[in-house]
Amino acid sequence: MNTAGAAPIVEARSVQKHFGPNHVLKGIDLTIERGQVLCLLGPSGSGKSTFLRCINHLEKIDGGRIYVDGELMGYTERGGRAREMKPREVSAQRRGIGMVFQRFNLFPHLTALGNIIEAPVGVAKKRPSEARARGMQLLEQVGLGDRADAYPSQLSGGQQQRVAIARALAMDPKLMLFDEPTSALDPELVGDVLNVMRDLAQTGMTMIVVTHEIGFAREAADKVAFMDDGQIVESGTPDQVINNPQHARTTSFLKSVL
Repeated sequence: MNTAGAAPIVEARSVQKHFGPNHVLKGIDLTIERGQVLCLLGPSGSGKSTFLRCINHLEKIDGGRIYVDGELMGYTERGGRAREMKPREVSAQRRGIGMVFQRFNLFPHLTALGNIIEAPVGVAKKRPSEARARGMQLLEQVGLGDRADAYPSQLSGGQQQRVAIARALAMDPKLMLFDEPTSALDPELVGDVLNVMRDLAQTGMTMIVVTHEIGFAREAADKVAFMDDGQIVESGTPDQVINNPQHARTTSFLKSVL
């Protein structure tokens, strides 16, 4: 699925992050090619979600560099020194990155369609009629074409998460980030969300997915990285990392979750 000769869509170089005395990311090096699906696996507290939030500068890094589509994320660099961008400049960078959170974060006062068209109309300044047409198309894509007028309180958790995915796609992102998108769902609702994500992967969307869904990682990922204690312990294809792990820590983690 990679585009030959193209620059990586995401490149992390020696990324460091501290929360007070807690050293959360300890020199993350990772490359994601255009069109790849990367699944980040690892125990809770290993730094997976923090790293994901650093990619779109929701968390500021304390060292290293993160490039998205060849552009330094959140900073401008002069003479080897990085200066943080103004908030509006960071917001402009984030428009090309869709993010889906554990807790759907839908606006409760807006319908499903209203949630989806909010950013295209309010931020991207698209015509409301154009945004509504695209919004309906996306609702159909995630299997909710008949729930356009429903409010979040009238939707199940799985339906809300599918609306959240449609909302992220409405800005036509070049990269999608998923932060444990099924962890807050009842087990019977997980499958519908994962099916939408599988379908999205088949379209060639570049995706980074923090997940404990090993089956999804095995089926949908091009690349899997296992994180522990703020470091990437090993990475490779799903067959390499999940079926034939080389590191004892990866092996023990997979035994505990499979």
